[in-house]
Amino acid sequence: MGILAAGALALTGCSATVGPPEVTFYGDGHTVDTGPAVHCDALVRNCDKHPEDIATLKVRKGRPVQISVPSEISDTPWLVNVQYADASGNLQVKQEFFAPGSRLAYTATPGGADNQLVVVEVQQIGAAYAADQSGNPILDENGNPQLVARAYWSLQIQP
Repeated sequence: MGILAAGALALTGCSATVGPPEVTFYGDGHTVDTGPAVHCDALVRNCDKHPEDIATLKVRKGRPVQISVPSEISDTPWLVNVQYADASGNLQVKQEFFAPGSRLAYTATPGGADNQLVVVEVQQIGAAYAADQSGNPILDENGNPQLVARAYWSLQIQP
């Protein structure tokens, strides 16, 4: 009887709720793991905000940041937004989209040795799309509905 009770207790302990996935950012010899600053259900109806989870790293000019995402993110559509200041101080933005299951890592580069990364964000795409006030989908230049991020993990760079 004691063995059954211990087994039930062990199974109960394993069913604990796990929080949202963490993303690992690595740059200039330093690593930080962080949870999402915003995390919503797949339909983007119920959201939790955690601004304290916005991570920071000190990364020198011209240096990249490597990103590692868990399968909970990589098994869904996701993208990376990279903001960097060019040599003249102008803010530049680039974005790369990844299909589900296509990769677990990405290297964000500042686009040149004289450029400084400013922000690197991972966004997990939800099952919802952007809509106008009448509920009609907002379409992109190719006629596809604009998808909505359900979660994002943000890294702010300190030069």
